[in-house]
Amino acid sequence: MVPFAKVGLTMNFLISRRRFAAGFALASGSAALPAGLAWAAPADNAEDRRLMALFRETARREDAIDPLGLIYRGGKPNLTAFRQTFTDLAVRQQRGVTRWALAGLAGINRSRLSAERQISYDVFQRDKREQQLWLRPDMVALTEVRPLTHFGGLHVEFPSLVAAGGALSYASESEYRLNLSLIRAFPQVLANAIARFHEGIASGVVETKMTTRNMVAQIDAILAQPLAESPFTSATKNFPGAVPQTRREAIRQQYFAAAENEIYPAYRRLRQFLNDEYLPHARDGMGIAAMKGGSALYLKEIERQTTMRLDPEEVHRLGLSEVARIQREMDLVRQQLGFSGPLRDFFNEIRTNPRYHPKTKEEFSKAFANAAKAVDAQVPRYFSKAPKTPVSIEPYPAYREKYEAGGSYNQGSPDGSRPGIFYYNTYDLPSRFLTGVVTLYMHEGAPGHHFQISLAQEDESLPEFQRFGGNTAYVEGWALYAETLGFDMGLYQDPMQHWGTLDDEMLRAMRLVVDTGLHAKGWSREQAIDYMLANSGMGRSDATAEVERYIVWPGQALGYKIGALTIQRLRRKAQDVLGARFDIRAFHDQILGSGALPLPILEAKLDRWLAASL
Repeated sequence: MVPFAKVGLTMNFLISRRRFAAGFALASGSAALPAGLAWAAPADNAEDRRLMALFRETARREDAIDPLGLIYRGGKPNLTAFRQTFTDLAVRQQRGVTRWALAGLAGINRSRLSAERQISYDVFQRDKREQQLWLRPDMVALTEVRPLTHFGGLHVEFPSLVAAGGALSYASESEYRLNLSLIRAFPQVLANAIARFHEGIASGVVETKMTTRNMVAQIDAILAQPLAESPFTSATKNFPGAVPQTRREAIRQQYFAAAENEIYPAYRRLRQFLNDEYLPHARDGMGIAAMKGGSALYLKEIERQTTMRLDPEEVHRLGLSEVARIQREMDLVRQQLGFSGPLRDFFNEIRTNPRYHPKTKEEFSKAFANAAKAVDAQVPRYFSKAPKTPVSIEPYPAYREKYEAGGSYNQGSPDGSRPGIFYYNTYDLPSRFLTGVVTLYMHEGAPGHHFQISLAQEDESLPEFQRFGGNTAYVEGWALYAETLGFDMGLYQDPMQHWGTLDDEMLRAMRLVVDTGLHAKGWSREQAIDYMLANSGMGRSDATAEVERYIVWPGQALGYKIGALTIQRLRRKAQDVLGARFDIRAFHDQILGSGALPLPILEAKLDRWLAASL
């Protein structure tokens, strides 16, 4: 999972597409086109240059109003824009940029573009039209007034961003001063969020009581940290050599003063508001349909997250079918693991038998390191290009782990100087599984999110929005597809790891059932958790965290399976068309070669490639 941050509407289109995570994220790789391809790009195309100029100017204008997205791409914070987060002005500015971009696109002759830039044109047009839809006043009224949730909210994202080792650079004294100014601006952002929540109370568009209580608990965890252990002061523990010794104590005191006198009081105000004022107005119903305007909003969310118009009932049936198929495979592995009872009993066996769980954090860490080594050895057989950005494997920080999924990925810097980070969860260690180590690493690390995101960022031939943009169906669909490469690589011959990948695939299939159940069929939180426990070997902590995530992020969980099934279908199509000429590395070059494409545009690209290969 790339934990795309949900930090307000304006940032939903800019920030939520990087990271990832939050935080978005995209895929790429500057793969060469096959020799003799009729639609290969001309060496010099004036219309291409005009289009790329439009993209660059759009990116410049968006950077001016997207401070966090710029930071995650290695830029410096824009304090003025940051203070405007969660405001009407920010929304108006995004509307203006989107309107300007579409007007400019109308002046481009698509038929004169090279093949790759036609893809860029199509993605850009689709993206900007979608932004226009979500920036309409009626849509803003349903989204902007819910600026924070317990999953990916800026109140928990920002501490990770400013902490030592996060997205900010602390290489010089001037950077320490600039970053301190960003930290000191954060109370204004939290005040803006409170104002948005007030608007939602007035209009009757509110979050759930469950989400509100979780946010209060998250804030309590942040406030419980002593100043010396806070992410807001962590950069003052170890200074780089470029910061003079004579200045370090003064800088340290400034950071501690900002945390104690500005940041912590702002969190206390947010906590008091959420607990005392917002909670009584928050809704009891878990599904988005229980919210004013929620049923129509869910259909829009499905289309945004899957890049296709899908009927919730059809998605629900697809999920039930996939659950049944995977359970049949699970039953075979159950026998290989030596359990003679029925599958449902084995689900409980795998939850409770210490054989399947890490005994120590060190054992868990070593298991992931071994998985990474095994995958790395196989990469050259399946990919013609690997990212130059390294990947680090780390546990979640303690203040985040309780409310996080089993794993996630934070992107590195485009120049590779900051590694990507695969986070794994050690909270409630007895509920974690050794069986899922390989598949989780392949999803979050290589060749999943780390390959797709890093290759895209490193490909400077792509427009900015293709390097740093994306959509859930492609980003998460690729990562789920990447898990399945473990079969080709021989990594699931061990029944333990074979079970793990089936269990993870089951999770994505159950998401189709549970997400639509919650948001279209009126399921309760408990009903959704019970379904996941009855149909998989998940621990209760994981099932609870998953369901509570779906509640606050309608439709997002559908993108995984929809995207993976699409990429798997395209691979079968390529194998059928090319026969003995099929090269898995060339196929992956095509999938990863143009950024994180909407699924219909991805399929059109693959069809052109196949037609040219005949």
